[in-house]
Amino acid sequence: MTTSTALDSFLDKWRTRWPEWQVAEPFVPEAQRTLVVAWFSLLQEFDDILNTSGDPMPADAKLAWWGEELRSWAAQRSRHPLGRMLEPVRAPWAELAQALPDLIEARAVPVDPAQAQRALQAYGAAVAAVEAVMFETPARGDVATPVVLQTLAQRLHEAGVAAVPRSLLADDDGNATHRWGQQLLRNWPARVAGPRPRRLYASLARTRQQAWSQGQELKATPVRTLLRTWWAARG
Repeated sequence: MTTSTALDSFLDKWRTRWPEWQVAEPFVPEAQRTLVVAWFSLLQEFDDILNTSGDPMPADAKLAWWGEELRSWAAQRSRHPLGRMLEPVRAPWAELAQALPDLIEARAVPVDPAQAQRALQAYGAAVAAVEAVMFETPARGDVATPVVLQTLAQRLHEAGVAAVPRSLLADDDGNATHRWGQQLLRNWPARVAGPRPRRLYASLARTRQQAWSQGQELKATPVRTLLRTWWAARG
């Protein structure tokens, strides 16, 4: 498999998971579009590692490999197809690598919602710092928390009750996942801070979380998605 074909396979995997992006993508400058999808594809790799089920050792080994890979990008020694696209950006890759082990700790059931957010705060800050450089948008406001909330929402969708804080499991009424989903939404503004690609991605993810938390199918018609992402793109 050539490097180009391997890269396309990772990009296509993310696009398949996020078909709504084809409506949002025109709001991203054309020169940035492949870079944006490569970056979100990398974050999806980290989400998959966080939300692994069964024996965690292979996922943990993969995460350690990613840490080494990110540290090598400063010297332009990438080995992964996504690295060929991302490493030219002089972003704080080493700081992101340093935060990756937090994903392993974040698999543990948190005591309460506050602990769930704290467990991923350094990771969220590292992701936001990379995005500030990558998309040439100085960080203004709280740019880390929306990343954390989106990561927690994805974890809830993938892991179900295993992702719910213990304090919300105290009432054994079968609605703990719903309560946690609703709490994430309350803390997650409809329009977040950060560069435009993050605002667009967060808008799509929050819409999914609204549907999931209500036990409904996602009704993301092109018109609704267009209006929602246009509003997010305005900043």
